[in-house]
Amino acid sequence: MSSGGGASHDAWLVAVDMQRVFADPPSPWSSPDFPAALSGVRRLLPAFPGRVAYTRYVAPSEPRGAWADYFAAWPFALVPPDDPLYDLVDGLDPGGAPVVTAATFGKWGPELAAATGGAGTLVVAGVSTDCCVLSTVLAAADAGRHVRVVADACAGASRADHERALDTMRLYAPLVEVTTVAEVLGDA
Repeated sequence: MSSGGGASHDAWLVAVDMQRVFADPPSPWSSPDFPAALSGVRRLLPAFPGRVAYTRYVAPSEPRGAWADYFAAWPFALVPPDDPLYDLVDGLDPGGAPVVTAATFGKWGPELAAATGGAGTLVVAGVSTDCCVLSTVLAAADAGRHVRVVADACAGASRADHERALDTMRLYAPLVEVTTVAEVLGDA
């Protein structure tokens, strides 16, 4: 059930980490359902003219604390932020839209808040549902934003992980609503 606020009013679409590192099958971080998530994001874009923000995950220049252990396990990803591994996927050109780059899973913070113009509603799509999407959504909800997670425009590390993350986010209702592309477009 939709509570409204989709593509209308002040809602912004946030496309989380639609990057090559999560799309290309040779990457250990690739999501098997990335093509479906990308299709969903592309369907949503026209409904948010001038109200789209993209995020990018990049490795920290010098991993510290638990990040040092993390990158010991994933050394392939310890590359500079401008490495093609961290590029947005082909065919997803942000144009003049804001792109928030962070060396954290969660992207919500002052930069993304400013990039979305203080919008009261965020429509979130992207990857990985069970990591960067989840981390971004919960922090934005904590900050008082109404967040609509577009289930069929997200992809997880696996389908089971995707569903578990969606179930977790449903626990945050009414701050977080899990919806579909069709429902968001129907609200436009």
